[in-house]
Amino acid sequence: MRTLKTFFLAAALALSLGTMPLHAQASFSVPPSGVLGMDDTKLSPDFWLARLTDADHVVMDARSIDALNQKVLTLDPSMYDLRALPANLTAEQVKGWLTKLAKRPEHPIYDVHGQEVSKATIDAVFANRALDTVPALAPTRFGMAVRRTALRGVPTDMRVFSHAGDTDIDRFQESALFPGDPLVIAHASSDGHWLFVVSPRYAAWVWAQDVAEGRREDILAHVDATPYRIITGAKPRTVFTPEAPAVSELQLDMGTRVPLDTTVPADQPVNGEGAYTSWVLSLPVRKDDGQLAFVPALLQRNQQSSSDYLPLTRANIIRQAFKFLGERYGWGNAYNGRDCSGFVSDVYRSMGVQMPRNTRDQSISPGLQHTVFGPADKHDARVKAVLAMDVGDLIYIPGHVMMVIGKVEGQPYVIHDVSGMSYVQADGSMRRVKLNAVSVTPLLPMMANAKESFVDHMTSIVRIRP
Repeated sequence: MRTLKTFFLAAALALSLGTMPLHAQASFSVPPSGVLGMDDTKLSPDFWLARLTDADHVVMDARSIDALNQKVLTLDPSMYDLRALPANLTAEQVKGWLTKLAKRPEHPIYDVHGQEVSKATIDAVFANRALDTVPALAPTRFGMAVRRTALRGVPTDMRVFSHAGDTDIDRFQESALFPGDPLVIAHASSDGHWLFVVSPRYAAWVWAQDVAEGRREDILAHVDATPYRIITGAKPRTVFTPEAPAVSELQLDMGTRVPLDTTVPADQPVNGEGAYTSWVLSLPVRKDDGQLAFVPALLQRNQQSSSDYLPLTRANIIRQAFKFLGERYGWGNAYNGRDCSGFVSDVYRSMGVQMPRNTRDQSISPGLQHTVFGPADKHDARVKAVLAMDVGDLIYIPGHVMMVIGKVEGQPYVIHDVSGMSYVQADGSMRRVKLNAVSVTPLLPMMANAKESFVDHMTSIVRIRP
């Protein structure tokens, strides 16, 4: 390995002023991967856990978390309280959701083959929203996601991109739903294949076959049911079962709460298998008529789950975050993964914290404790704030969020779902290393461009605290 003097401020100040503050100096090794300051030991959660004092101290208890969640739900306009929605939805409300979500592209967009999408195709996609068919007043219909499924900005599964050949960020992709997520069905597309739904953290289009409609009281009872399991692994699956294909090897992502089926006798098989080595879950399925039903499914006891949300401790933050290490970046939770905001929210979700879905909403949420930075905030003040951060604190720059995991020789490190790492080399040139995955990096050397660091682009620090 070679050693390189790299400076997070050098690119921002030394290039323009010829100065280099002492707190910006750090020697970082450059491994063959090119990921500055990293080696194999730092890719283990144990390395970071060993550096913690009072690692298992409970940062927030369950009561405080419940209060925080209620505050976010009440104050944050990006969240939706399904229980508080009226018995009927007006056309004004539904059309407001529909038109706010997606705007017609102002610049050319390209398909997966790099071909420009025609105006006629775009017209057809936006016409499929069927805005002119929204009734003046319609009953509020409830439903539930029956599998992990994409939330789309418009009713189509066509993937589109801003640049030909760059297929990582689908501009029609918004987010994802997970099995058992409750929702309100607000509208249907012209072709009948898509439903516009409102879930607690997002309102968007979803494939109709992935939603089952049911009675409000049944759905909310299932959401509140006890006992339950909290999924604490990254994405375990239920047991394979040919007797019940709808719940066979069904993926359950981190933080998902699934009630146990207490109606099945302990000595009776479930879907052809004895159940004593597994948890018997109650999972939603869509019947042939589109209606909701609940069926038992098995989750092996050796799969990572818990009888309740994990305690919110620094140790658990690190353990949970590292379960995603190396997962492919997925804009809007595409590629069966997640993006930067999806990553941090799922980690906290496993400990009971319900955060807004998108980076911007998280960074400015009136329900969360945050420190906001603007153009008037000088570099030294930003550095001081960064060096005072604790494990689990979230750092926001435009379009991105990072989670603090600790310091090495005074240098803060973060784990984040990131496209790549850019830094200034000893000769003053920039190096870009593509990551496109959940990765560990030092924070201070990371550059937003040739002259500005991530720290200088920082807009907010969010601390999950009472």
